[in-house]
Amino acid sequence: MLINDKTNAVKIINKVAIVTIVVNLILSIGKLIAGIVGNSTAMISDAVHSGSDVLSTFIVLIGARIAVKSEDRDHNYGHDKFENIASIILAMMLFATALALGYAGIQSIISATKGEFVKPSYIALVAAIVSIVVKEGMYWYTIYYAKKLDSQALKADAWHHRSDAFSSIASFAGILGAILGVFVLEGIATLLIAVLIIKVSYDIVKVVIKQLTDHAAPEELVSRIYKTIDEDQDVKNIDVLKTRISGSIIYVDAEIAVDSSLNIVDAHEIAERVHDKIESEFKEVKHIAIHVNPYFVEEKVEKSFADKEKELWEEDGKRQKQSKDNASKKQNMSESDPKNDKDKIAKED
Repeated sequence: MLINDKTNAVKIINKVAIVTIVVNLILSIGKLIAGIVGNSTAMISDAVHSGSDVLSTFIVLIGARIAVKSEDRDHNYGHDKFENIASIILAMMLFATALALGYAGIQSIISATKGEFVKPSYIALVAAIVSIVVKEGMYWYTIYYAKKLDSQALKADAWHHRSDAFSSIASFAGILGAILGVFVLEGIATLLIAVLIIKVSYDIVKVVIKQLTDHAAPEELVSRIYKTIDEDQDVKNIDVLKTRISGSIIYVDAEIAVDSSLNIVDAHEIAERVHDKIESEFKEVKHIAIHVNPYFVEEKVEKSFADKEKELWEEDGKRQKQSKDNASKKQNMSESDPKNDKDKIAKED
């Protein structure tokens, strides 16, 4: 989460959770009553869907509150990835919702073709309209704070609200179709919405996988970090610059080259200056680790970020290849050592 004040973040999460739970409880009870009174199975199913949002909110609340906890003995790098776990659970719930809607849509189409459809009353239609407006409003309310905290779990919960709005659209289409005599309309609309929700759950999981697998930060951000470090006149070269996304935050590893004639205190001061500048200017960066290398060339070589990044990874590849070659040479020397042959013969005897 980008908000550094963890206490404030927890307060925001609690506020969003309480509002969401209260609204969903009132809405689900209202839709259930409208479904029963209005003789609409579609609205009753919609009410159950709204009730499931209460559970999803509790999952978000637990995951997000753990995520803002500070580092401890068991989690030296914080608890940010717990939020990703909550996001995956919510994505699975969205996917399950989509499957249930898809099944309901197919059943509705079959029933409509057989003429097995009960005509609902207008109260169910009004309830569907209210649900669409309220749940879309909850989507925008939750997504606002999700972006403010850069919280994937809250973003997933926001989309859970929108999926409920979509299911209410399907209910509205079905109820209106039934009133007008076009009974197959609900099933078709429900199937289309199910496909859309599956796409949303896939997008959520895709983002979470990037965050859980230490995916590199966006190139535009890395370029700005590189430029900021490079602007320091005492930094003669940037030898290594690596980034990784962890939850909703970013870690950076950098190796900078400074004048080889500097003593360790002065070199350390340069590294600290760069460290503080990066962490203050880039709120996404939770920590940057900086290693200092000696620089023996008098003039700083100016290169574009793209050229330098390519050069850095080429050098990294060469180092890895050299390391493998050295290990292979040592293994060959060990196998060809006469002492090893004697030991082998002794073992055979």
